[in-house]
Amino acid sequence: MRFALVWGEVANGLRRNFSMVVSVVLVTFISLTFVGTAILMQMQIGQMKSFWYDKAQVAVYMCTDVSVETTCPDGSASATQLAAIKAELDGSTLASFIDKYYFEDHQQAFDNFQKQFSGNPVAQYVTADQLNETYWVNLKDPSQSALLLEALGSQPGVEAVTDQRSYLDQIFSVLNAASYTAIGIAGLMLIAAVLLIATTIRLSAFSRRRELGIMRLVGASNGFIQTPFIIEGVIAAFIGSLLAGGAIVGIVQFFVRGYLAVSVPLTSFVGLGDAFLVVPILIVVGCALAAVSANFAITRYLKI
Repeated sequence: MRFALVWGEVANGLRRNFSMVVSVVLVTFISLTFVGTAILMQMQIGQMKSFWYDKAQVAVYMCTDVSVETTCPDGSASATQLAAIKAELDGSTLASFIDKYYFEDHQQAFDNFQKQFSGNPVAQYVTADQLNETYWVNLKDPSQSALLLEALGSQPGVEAVTDQRSYLDQIFSVLNAASYTAIGIAGLMLIAAVLLIATTIRLSAFSRRRELGIMRLVGASNGFIQTPFIIEGVIAAFIGSLLAGGAIVGIVQFFVRGYLAVSVPLTSFVGLGDAFLVVPILIVVGCALAAVSANFAITRYLKI
């Protein structure tokens, strides 16, 4: 195969269909930016899960005077009941699963509540005795919280045993929904890109139908005829993929690291290393889709 002739045909096709090539570049850029964003969101969710699940605590809430009577028939937890829970946490059965724990009394709970809801009118209506005394427990393996629920949930003076991971799961479910939405939009955009690439290739082939007929008459192979069209689609998609990769790097550098990491320093965020892992994926996906759609278009619709 004469590569100079092939590349000449490619350049001719790109020049003739410049506006359509620009359309392919833009659609590929937008769709792959959505794909890259969705991948980064999944990476971010994974990092946040690893970061927060390890820090998630199990709260053993003790009864108060305002607790529900069915749960706390004796009212506020007594000193004896508090001591019994402490003994359970220190006992041989649970101690091997516990990394550390600490006790928060009414006044400490009230002080923390006032800090958390500072400026909120609700803070002035809450008194210290209305807030639970609580044992905050860090487990060596946060997934074993059921052990504490089983051991302490039915103990006298205990209002509830709550795993903080249940609250995190609700947050992560929202983030997952946003990620899946981005994936869905990206999928639609990729379909649009594939159709546009196929249309571009068909138009390019139609505009050169006389040349293709001559090439067929002189014995040119199917591969020789198809290759320039496939390369045209791949070049356009490659440019769009590079732009999408640059957008992903820019999002991570300026928005995630430059803004979110500074504004919300309490968690872990994806970095440039993660972005550079996504870029090759976008390039491969873009070029592969372009090659497949271009090959399908030229094979199916150009029977010279």
